[in-house]
Amino acid sequence: MRKNLFSILMIVISFTSFAQDKVNFSEKFKKENQGKYKIEINEVKELINIMVAITNTGKENDDMVQQKGQYYQDLRTYFKPYENEKIIKTFDSLMVSSIFNYIFLTGNAISYNFKGNKLVKSDVFIFPATGVANMKIDENPITRYRKDIEDFAKKSKFRKFYSNHQPFYAGIISDYEKNANLGRQWKWLENNFETKKDSYIILCSPLINGLNYTGQFDNNNFSLIHMNLPPVDNYPNLTPLENELLNTRVMFTEIDHNYVHAPTEANKDLINKIFADRKTWVDEKVEGIFAYPKPVSVFNEYMTYGVYVLYCKDQYDQATFEKVNKDIISIMTERGFTKMKLFSENLLKIRQAYPKEKIDKWYPEFIKLFAE
Repeated sequence: MRKNLFSILMIVISFTSFAQDKVNFSEKFKKENQGKYKIEINEVKELINIMVAITNTGKENDDMVQQKGQYYQDLRTYFKPYENEKIIKTFDSLMVSSIFNYIFLTGNAISYNFKGNKLVKSDVFIFPATGVANMKIDENPITRYRKDIEDFAKKSKFRKFYSNHQPFYAGIISDYEKNANLGRQWKWLENNFETKKDSYIILCSPLINGLNYTGQFDNNNFSLIHMNLPPVDNYPNLTPLENELLNTRVMFTEIDHNYVHAPTEANKDLINKIFADRKTWVDEKVEGIFAYPKPVSVFNEYMTYGVYVLYCKDQYDQATFEKVNKDIISIMTERGFTKMKLFSENLLKIRQAYPKEKIDKWYPEFIKLFAE
């Protein structure tokens, strides 16, 4: 993905698993994670990311796979002898059939851990990625291809590669800790929505580029938000504030999917009615718009970016806010969401009318503004 402050074309997909048997949050897990967040470059997930990166689809798609930097060059050299393995061709065929299989492969990677050269099932994450947009699966692909994935990891000496890059991974995690402002975003969202979350996990990879996704797991009265994101950026040609805004936007517009969901669900009949005329709200010719097939998914994408505008209005000075608002309108229009200017105007209008109210409270009145 070619990221900058002024124009961006990306596919951002949100999936949420609500089935209670897909995760298992024990009392011990809850106690250890309550009120906390962590950033992780998960070993099995990185294996799957690397396997995806060396498929033909991965090599041809620099929006999906980050192809800049020494890390990508290292893995291409290290794993080149294994690019024609059967499992790599299988992964490629899956992604050719549907790009959503990228999410089903990488999203379910956390359901296994390494024990020596074997993959063993996680006690916590059972089947974490079951559906995205209008596509659902009933079999965990990591379970289905477990033996082939194990064989690839052993043959390619993946665990040695992963071990050798630990200092690099540690640097990525440290950058998140210093620059991502996750705690500040979390506090603002919980002050402005009825929804409360117990914990966050950022599943990061230096190979993630434009295909970011988020989800929520609920089990045993515990809610965990997971985000699958690239490393934070630090462009030398941008000011510290511009870098902060860029990194905040990438993260915030993933996090707030999980807060927007509840009031949207409560008002989905109204949204489906007012946003029914698809051609009014999106440009079907724009790449990636297929990921938002229903009025509710279209509205949610507008709303997640709109809430980011509200966050910036509260957190930054007027000049910075006005620039952010202008940039978001430009970004969303490029992505095919052609009414972002109107959406932002109505959002700011309703916020001004109810400055102290939770966003959930004025959702119905806000939605009705688009029927006028």
